[in-house]
Amino acid sequence: MPNTKNYDDMTSEEQREHDRIAREKEEAEQAALPYRWKQTLQDVDVTVPVPKGTRARDLIVTIKKKHLTAGLKNNPPIIEGELCKEIKVEDCTWTLEDQKEIYIHLEKVNGAEWWENVIKTHPPIDTTKIQPENSKLSDLDGETRAMVEKMMMGKKTSDELQKEEILKKFQAQHPELDFSNAKIS
Repeated sequence: MPNTKNYDDMTSEEQREHDRIAREKEEAEQAALPYRWKQTLQDVDVTVPVPKGTRARDLIVTIKKKHLTAGLKNNPPIIEGELCKEIKVEDCTWTLEDQKEIYIHLEKVNGAEWWENVIKTHPPIDTTKIQPENSKLSDLDGETRAMVEKMMMGKKTSDELQKEEILKKFQAQHPELDFSNAKIS
């Protein structure tokens, strides 16, 4: 009989067992799909196996804002259906790798959310268990990167320096005031 106890009411041992069973079920469902996929917050990469020796001209790959089709001409599609979220079609690509895999790169419209699945009707993954890779400074845009580098080096931003300068001028104009506990924010 399945455990109907609320997750928060379980002991840590029961939670671990529940998580293990859920993880095994999810892994089995994902392994049964006719493709593999992985994602970052910005994109989704789908790999679709095809028979060795396949040529690009033997394929049909259609990428639309909310729909994906990929497979061999004159055969039922290997993957087809409504995408779980919208994509930026103009930034998506596909290639045939080593004449044995279709590699499809999808750019997410919303780069701040995890997808539960590629095709809406396919088994979902538990996105609360995703542990993203650490970001690299090189992944950041120029302005954000400069700010992070300053913070890492303990340097002050121009805004902080400007506030300090204003405080110094005010202190000079009002020597009668005690600024020993002044904090700049």
